[in-house]
Amino acid sequence: MTDRIRFKVNGVPHSVGSEVSSDIMLVDYLRNTLELRGTKYMCREGGCGACTVNASTTPGTACKAINSCMVSVTSCQDWEITTIEGLGNKLDGYHPLQTAVAEHHATQCGYCTPGWVMSMNGLLESTNRNVTMLEVEQSFGSNVCRCTGYRPLAECFKKFAKDAPKEHRIVDIENLSLCKKKGTPCSKSKKLR
Repeated sequence: MTDRIRFKVNGVPHSVGSEVSSDIMLVDYLRNTLELRGTKYMCREGGCGACTVNASTTPGTACKAINSCMVSVTSCQDWEITTIEGLGNKLDGYHPLQTAVAEHHATQCGYCTPGWVMSMNGLLESTNRNVTMLEVEQSFGSNVCRCTGYRPLAECFKKFAKDAPKEHRIVDIENLSLCKKKGTPCSKSKKLR
């Protein structure tokens, strides 16, 4: 009997054996074999984050974000892999991270968005949801958005930090208007005379 590499993708058991070359990367297996095309690729060097998925590499441990373009599918023995489709979707309901991206209009072309969401989910899962806004901001060094959507994505994800303000939206300093007379935020409402 041939030894097979066994793993789960979105809770579904899969296995590969001699029919798969050892140079097939996880991103290609997900996209081409399983037809899970929410996981994107761009640089194929682990630098852009488009291919990010979450994986628990040891049974019973928290998942973490990984670059699926850097991992051979034959090295995934006993892994539990979650793709953007497994995190949330139209049929099963969307994950709060996906909903937050939509509510904050935090995406432009959308190509990089699955990788950003999976990176944030990996950060939350691997830290038991115990992160600060600064840690959220510093965690995305390997996620690229070519449309320059960093600000709305960062604002959106900072709301999941333990030190995020609960009552109002986080305002960027560039968008903060101060009243010249009082030094307080200006009101946008105008009184009619």
